[in-house]
Formats: sequence, C-alpha cells, structure tokens
Amino acid sequence: MATNDGSNGYTLVTGGAGFIGTNLVRRLAESGRDVVVLDNFSRAGVERNAQWLTSRLPKRVRVFRGDVRDAQGIAPWVRGAASVFHFAAQVAVTTSLTDPCADFETNARGTLNVLEAIRRHPSPPSLVFTSTNKVYGALPHVPLVKRATRYEPADPSLARSGIGEDQRLEFHSPYGCSKGAADQYVLDYARSFDLPSVVFRMSCIYGPHQCGNEDQGWLAHFVLSALEQSPLTLYGDGLQVRDALYVDDLVDALVAASARAPELAGRAFNIGGGPSNTTSLVEALDRISGLVGRLPPLEREAERVGDQKYYVSNTRLFERATGWAPKVRFADGLERLLEWLRENQTKDSEHAFVGNRSAADAVNV
Repeated sequence: MATNDGSNGYTLVTGGAGFIGTNLVRRLAESGRDVVVLDNFSRAGVERNAQWLTSRLPKRVRVFRGDVRDAQGIAPWVRGAASVFHFAAQVAVTTSLTDPCADFETNARGTLNVLEAIRRHPSPPSLVFTSTNKVYGALPHVPLVKRATRYEPADPSLARSGIGEDQRLEFHSPYGCSKGAADQYVLDYARSFDLPSVVFRMSCIYGPHQCGNEDQGWLAHFVLSALEQSPLTLYGDGLQVRDALYVDDLVDALVAASARAPELAGRAFNIGGGPSNTTSLVEALDRISGLVGRLPPLEREAERVGDQKYYVSNTRLFERATGWAPKVRFADGLERLLEWLRENQTKDSEHAFVGNRSAADAVNV
C-alpha cells in the first residue's frame, strides 16, 4: 500500500480550486508536497483561486481542467497519486431540487468513478472524502427549545456534546441522497476492497477564498451582503443553529486523516467547530453588524427543504483518534474572514484560465 508522505507520487485534490481545496493545497505545497488540482471550474470565483495557487506556488502546484463525471479522464490522475482528497461536488440543496440527475451524476457517480480508479491502482492511495451533515436529514426527532435568538436541544447532554456519528442516517433532498450515497460507497470500499478511505461529515466551514452565495458558504455570503449592502434573504425564522469551523482547523483535520488513513479506514467522522463554536443565523448577523457597522437589507422567505433547525457536530470521535481539536474561536475566525473579504471583494475574479490539458501534456498554468 502506498505511503501517505507523498514520496511515491503527488497529492491529487479534486475540486481543488474551490474554497476548501485552495486552503488545503496551499498547506500541502508550503510543506513541500507536490499537488495536482483537478477542477471543472463550474463555480464562480475558482478561476481566481487557481491563479492564486499557481502564481504563489508554481513549483509545487499544477492545475488542470477535469471532471469527476468522466471516469476515463479521472483514471490517469489517480494512477500518479500517493494520496487523494475528493472535494469535487455539486454543493447546493436548491440546485439538487432543480436538477436531481445532474446532482447525482456529480456527487454519487463522480465519487464512484474516483473510488474505482483508486481500486484499480496497484498500490491504492489514501482517500479523504468530504461528506455533509445533511446525511442526517432535518433531524425532526431531536426535541428542541426555542430561545430568543436560537434553537437549543431539550436534552442538556446533547446541547453539551452535539450530534454524534451514532445519529441515524436519514437522507433528505436529492443533495442529501447523492452525498449520502457517496458517503456510504466510500465507507463500503474500505470494507469490501480494503481501500484506505475516510469520510468527513462536515458542518459549517468558513474562511479565506470562500466564494459564498445564497446556496453555499453562508457566512461569507452574509459578510459580503453586509459589506456591499446587497439584499440578503433569510429563510425560516433565523434561529437555526450551526457549529462553525475555521478552514485552517479543517485543513489540520484533513492532513491528520490522510496521514492516518490506513488506521482510520472505513470510518466516518463528524467535523465542525463543536459546541464551543456555535451560532444561529440571527446571532451571526448581529456579530457581522457589530463588525461592519450595518446590516444588509433583509428579506424573509419560508424555510427550505431539508433545513436543520439545529446541527452541532460532536467531534470527540475524531479528537480521540488523532488528538485534533479546533483552535480558532468563532469570533476570531469571523474577523479574519471579514478582513480577507474586505481586501479581496473588489478585485477582479474573472481571470482567464488555461486548461483542457490531459495528463500526457500536463504543465503549470
């Protein structure tokens, strides 16, 4: 089995020009790893991330246009990899409701294509896959108490610990189904084919290089809306609670999981900021208003399909397995996000991207 120190090949990051990918690729490259980024550039802003990575780290990072839905196209990249991080995905519940088939092809079939390429590798590389808390559904069976600014679990022990991996799976929305199917395939390939694959079921992640919008990256979307004074739609009553994890802390967890993939193989971990880093939507808006000096114009709509009134990650399982724990407090991380967005929001993000190259003629861009 291939080692996870990069000595036998590069690290492959699918969706690597996205928010999480950019932060991980930077960390890996700065630590001396060679990284190949594969991205289909379907999300606004990722071209800018790709240019930032290759201009900052030209000797370590190569970026290529590719799509995990193309099984034949993904295979050559996996063959050269010592480790794989699979982030490429359709990320919005709303988009999955509009086009469930396209959502399935990217999230479920795309993940199966990556797994099959790894399975056929003579020395299978490790895989860390980013799943979602949406695999647990809307959690309607968790009794909640409605407070002035947030929902809280009626059970005090649940409020102290958060939602654990023993929570029953209950896929909700096509997005929940496609990511949930991918989640289960990754776990089963560890069981059935002895692949060193690990699943992260993630909560709210935020930080630099996040191209936040209404459907995904809500904290960045809230901050940008306040800075630009653009209308912000609040779905539901705004008391929904999430735990927020700063992206640097997530990168720490991803690196730890990849390094220990053989011993963690076949396990799913809930990853987020945990009970000490929670916020409701209205509480987040209040913090942002205090930092920016004003709220964005607010509009109200009914809550969306599959929305969880309360989701906070119990991260103790991963903490016990690796010693990892979040370091950045939510208040501090939000200030860092605001600072980054202030510095970057007015810069042109529509850079030209030179892509469409195959593994045979791979060069930096």
